[in-house]
Amino acid sequence: MKHTKEEKLKAFGRLLDVQHRLRKECPWDKKQTYESLRPNTIEEVFELCDALMKNDSKEIKKELGDVMEHIMFYSIIGNENNDFDIADVCNQEADKLMFRHPFIDWTGWEGDPKAKNNENTDAEKPADAESVEMTWEQIKQKEKDGNKTVLSGVPNALPSLIKAYRIQDKARNVGFDWKEKEDVWDKVREELNELEAELRKEDKENSTKELGDFLFSVINAARLYHLNPDNALEHTNQKFISRFGYIEQHVKAAGKEFKDLTLEEMDALWNEAKKLEKQ
Repeated sequence: MKHTKEEKLKAFGRLLDVQHRLRKECPWDKKQTYESLRPNTIEEVFELCDALMKNDSKEIKKELGDVMEHIMFYSIIGNENNDFDIADVCNQEADKLMFRHPFIDWTGWEGDPKAKNNENTDAEKPADAESVEMTWEQIKQKEKDGNKTVLSGVPNALPSLIKAYRIQDKARNVGFDWKEKEDVWDKVREELNELEAELRKEDKENSTKELGDFLFSVINAARLYHLNPDNALEHTNQKFISRFGYIEQHVKAAGKEFKDLTLEEMDALWNEAKKLEKQ
């Protein structure tokens, strides 16, 4: 069912009213702060990511609601501190997006009657999505409160794998990248050789450094071939969980424990699970 703009705004206002009332009347909501809510927010975002990976529309809708509720909650706290409210959050994001898309003529548009962010209406329209990304960083540098350096826009709290991808992608947006994607494999092989050399020496400190370099190069290769390494790894995680679960079910069904099976017997069950996946 599709809703009108008015219906969407009404639903947004309803949720905002519910959250305001909870903040006033619910003992738990009353005592929450930015810091106390932070772990819950992280959990909600990861639950949304899990639903997205599964392409489960019902769960995506549910988890989007949970994340939105947190955004509203933080905005209510911000309003109590006389810092900002949900309107400031929405307007700042709209202003930012308009500023970063100067090739769209916002003049006279109802969302920006003053056209205050339409400073470059003659900007050349990008040919494709990749062209938009290539100019993104340069535009961000011009923002009053924008990133001071190219890589400062990468949050320190990001998981390392995602952070590596974002670092490389931001560098690409300003032209620091391989000319030919195939050339990256020489770097991957070089890093693997250096890792193997340190492992043979049993030098844990240097091996750790070289492992990081090798992983970074593999992530770089994935990016160049338009593959998301985090998604790829999560697919493999789920695949391993499923296959290992198959082994565990058979172990329990036989009234045994893992220690009762040989590696060869577990490998045989693993291969059975692989065959079932293809059916």
